[in-house]
Amino acid sequence: MTTTLAGGRAARRQTMRRIRPRRSPAVPLVLAVWAGAAGVLWLWWRNTPSIADDTGRILNAGRITGLLAGYLMALVVLQMARVPALERRVGSDRVARWHAMTGRYTICLVLAHVFLTMWGYALQQGRSLGDIVRQTIDSVEQLPDMGKAALGTGLLLLIGLVSVGGIRRLLPYDAWYHIHLLTYAAVFLTFWHQISTGNDFAVEPAARTFWYGLYGSVTALMLWFRVLTPIRLNLRHRMRVEAVIEETPGIVSVLIGGRRLHRMGAEAGQFFRWRFLAPGMRFSSHPYSLSAAPRPDVLRITVKAIGDHSARLRELEPGTRVWAEGPYGALTAGRRSRGKVLLVAGGVGITPMRALFETLPAASGDLTLLYRANSTQDLALWDELASIADERGARLMYAVNSPDGARPDISAERLRQKLPDIDEHDVFMCGPPGFAQSVYEALRGAGVPARRIHHESFAM
Repeated sequence: MTTTLAGGRAARRQTMRRIRPRRSPAVPLVLAVWAGAAGVLWLWWRNTPSIADDTGRILNAGRITGLLAGYLMALVVLQMARVPALERRVGSDRVARWHAMTGRYTICLVLAHVFLTMWGYALQQGRSLGDIVRQTIDSVEQLPDMGKAALGTGLLLLIGLVSVGGIRRLLPYDAWYHIHLLTYAAVFLTFWHQISTGNDFAVEPAARTFWYGLYGSVTALMLWFRVLTPIRLNLRHRMRVEAVIEETPGIVSVLIGGRRLHRMGAEAGQFFRWRFLAPGMRFSSHPYSLSAAPRPDVLRITVKAIGDHSARLRELEPGTRVWAEGPYGALTAGRRSRGKVLLVAGGVGITPMRALFETLPAASGDLTLLYRANSTQDLALWDELASIADERGARLMYAVNSPDGARPDISAERLRQKLPDIDEHDVFMCGPPGFAQSVYEALRGAGVPARRIHHESFAM
């Protein structure tokens, strides 16, 4: 059995109103980040006296690595705050990559800060490099807020460890996600020793005020968008499961009803983080894309059973309360820059592509969807896609394995054969990482500029 949700012309009119000239705030944001780092360097330089010996050099190196680590910690929290200006215009996956990169730099700077500072303190006490552990223990016991800082540093190292690719793949998603939330505690614990033991903040009241303002602003954004906004959204819309329907073996659609859902501001191509308040699922929050254009009375997600959480969705009962955060993501019509569009979906990546296939305004013949699956039985939502293609005069193609298991050819040459003017298209793509990478390379080989290949992953 399949579901059919179609907004038709009304959904396309709504999408057309949302299309705006393409803007990328990445450059001004990056400049702002570098300006902040330059300000930190200036603060350090302003308060650094003439250095006459190795001990002074080591301690001042510890100072600057500590200041930069503190600055990056604020950015780490900001990148976790789900600020709409970042999520919708930059893209969730890009913000997630920035977050991961900033986190790695932060941990490296924290380790350098601890090592250099303790080494410098040890030299001041007439100790050798081998006495750093003893010096560290003494500092934790004697200096204000150093016990909190030590605990926070330990949490940062734990978070960094479980975020390493091989270890992360071994952990259940929920375990990794909840450990990752300890970042907030780590930043809180390490903040106070920056103020109480940092010489720069002791001699520069303006610097201390700025530091409080930086961390206070980031904390306010995090509380507003990660706590208060979701509470307001869910109290206002009161979502519940309407039905769960099997689309193909292992893939189900969940229909979610609520009040005035059209006022949530969701667009085709976006996703929410969903929490279903059913036994055994209350503490799990997972990202799933909308698989149909949002309607005033119902939203739909379509999910493949690839883990414990997704496999249990088929067991949901009608009436189950739903808690959602979002909408997130920038894989929307706003990225479009050309009249012709190619949508490429791999496996369950069809979900945001199906919603875009329905809503993207396009003349007859200007819209194409390529759907990659292992077999024709795995082509979820195919009847809906065929109906949309007939209504809109769009092209619908699929690529499945041959009976002997051979994978279909999705190369640059094959793409040019199917779409001779492919280099004149915008391309929206969603699928597993390996599939997305191979298709990206084929598209580039076929002449599609990188700026017109739009892809977003929602793993974080």
